[in-house]
Amino acid sequence: MSNQLTGATNLHQRAYQVLNDVCRLVGLDAAGAELLRLRSNAVFKLRAPIIVRVATAPTAAERLPAVLAVTRWLADRGFPTVRPADEIAAQPVDIHGATVTFWRYVPAADAPATTADLGRLLRDLHAGPTPPFPLRTMADPLGSIRATVQHHPGVLNHDDQTWLSRRIHDLSEAWKTLPSQRPSTLLHGDAWIDNLLRHQDGHVVLGDWDSVAIGPCEWDLIHSYHGERRFGLSVSDVDEFAAAYGYDLRNWDGYETLMQIRETYAIGIHIRNAPGDPFSRRELAHRLHCLQTSDTHTRWWLKNAH
Repeated sequence: MSNQLTGATNLHQRAYQVLNDVCRLVGLDAAGAELLRLRSNAVFKLRAPIIVRVATAPTAAERLPAVLAVTRWLADRGFPTVRPADEIAAQPVDIHGATVTFWRYVPAADAPATTADLGRLLRDLHAGPTPPFPLRTMADPLGSIRATVQHHPGVLNHDDQTWLSRRIHDLSEAWKTLPSQRPSTLLHGDAWIDNLLRHQDGHVVLGDWDSVAIGPCEWDLIHSYHGERRFGLSVSDVDEFAAAYGYDLRNWDGYETLMQIRETYAIGIHIRNAPGDPFSRRELAHRLHCLQTSDTHTRWWLKNAH
């Protein structure tokens, strides 16, 4: 097996290969595992009440120890977050070029979480203290896609690669001058409604902390507004999010620049996955076309469901 989960072989097959081998390594039973998600991570539910997350980003091995530490710290403080499955003591586990973590399963209610739920949780997160241990700072949100473009030169043609590299450079410079008026805080880093879970008892918990960092709160907020632009959230969804958080990002002078940064960030996963995933190849071309033509209205897709 190749050491890269995101290589040219079928992404689905590679994810299951990592799952089977890592479960054998730590003494878990992978038989009957259910694939819940296959995007930036492969997420599996075992027959035991454990979630297995297979991360393939090049920085995952470096970042995930902090993710485990932050979620334990938040949970111990009473913040509604997913918790690591601490019965697996030696995690994260590096295997086949992927980095794997294990989490307690959250039995979900039928009623979905809402953007208002997300706004309230982010308000509480940003108002709270930062952890008493070092975390990375959100100094360069496009650093990961810059590295992705450099490390996957065969995915984009020359013109697209040149255009995207220039855009990344220009927006990275613009990030440095954004007019944030709020102090840096603990960021979730990928604060999107899909990462919120409603427990069967009714309370909501925030998951997928892979991008946790210290930085400006606006980065956590922009995801919901981007969801209205590209992923099917309604204007009322965003209005409810802003009301629950207590601040509307649309009134901020840096809004459109940050939206362009978020849009550019959102194509990185499809560059990484394109060699082994036909959907990612199509979606990458679609998103690039929208950016290159300044199309700010066309729907983007998270999975091959349209």
